[in-house]
Amino acid sequence: MNHKTLSLAALALLTATSASFATEGGGSSYPIGAENHLAGAAPPPGVYVLEYVNIYNADRLNNASGQAVPVPGFKVNAVAAATRIAWVTDKPLLGGQLVAHAILPLVNVKVSVAGQSASRSGLGDISLGAGVAWHHSPQLHSVAAVDVVLPVGSYDKNRPVNIGRNYLAVQPAYLVSWIDPTGWNADAKMGLSLNRVNSDTHYRSGTEFNIDYSVGHAVGQGWVLGVGGHVYQQLSADRAQGATVPGSKGRALAIGPNLKYDNGKGWFITAKLTKETSVRSRTQGTSFWIKSTIPF
Repeated sequence: MNHKTLSLAALALLTATSASFATEGGGSSYPIGAENHLAGAAPPPGVYVLEYVNIYNADRLNNASGQAVPVPGFKVNAVAAATRIAWVTDKPLLGGQLVAHAILPLVNVKVSVAGQSASRSGLGDISLGAGVAWHHSPQLHSVAAVDVVLPVGSYDKNRPVNIGRNYLAVQPAYLVSWIDPTGWNADAKMGLSLNRVNSDTHYRSGTEFNIDYSVGHAVGQGWVLGVGGHVYQQLSADRAQGATVPGSKGRALAIGPNLKYDNGKGWFITAKLTKETSVRSRTQGTSFWIKSTIPF
């Protein structure tokens, strides 16, 4: 299989062709599953650096009925390391405090088909966002925010693999956390991805809804053990050249073990390993996440 054939195969598999796969490129402008414990709990005013690391592997591609598409040697391997710079201000707003952040991801993606492969590395699309954080009680915290994903990552419609998506996305979200150092802990991030049109392909990915969640119980010494994962559902179908793409609404569920360690002084780390199930019109695989926060 030459490079041109590989390009056509990868594009056919990961965008919208006879099998119709969710969102252009088969992924999402939001890193699904990124959030874990402490998702909705803003720290005290200051500047913080959060580091996210994700490893995703898939060797199965599902159609709109959830059946595996027979693709010889199909594999997707992606590694991302994202730096999130968060600013928690002391400015009051709507009964809470103003917060803002920027996310800069470094990404490596490799797609293999029938013994051939293509890969791409570099800076992905960056996100800028602002919101309001509330502390309702010592245990209950929440954040309402809006992010804008800017299409700055490298993109070429003729390449089989891209690290940029070439379209802007607006992502409103609500995050909530229940934190008990001696009891149950629960967190959720609920959000939408409102995607614009890819000006090079005239393809518009459908509106996406996602929930990142975690539930765990404190076991002492700053540790919380439990489970976490995500729920993903595409609410509207993709559109290509102005026409609806049949069978393009993606879906995925994921669950797996997770943990959190908090030293009580502003530094914490979370980790989780999840496996996807009930997948429609997307790749199905496993994902490993680590998130850490360092105060400045």
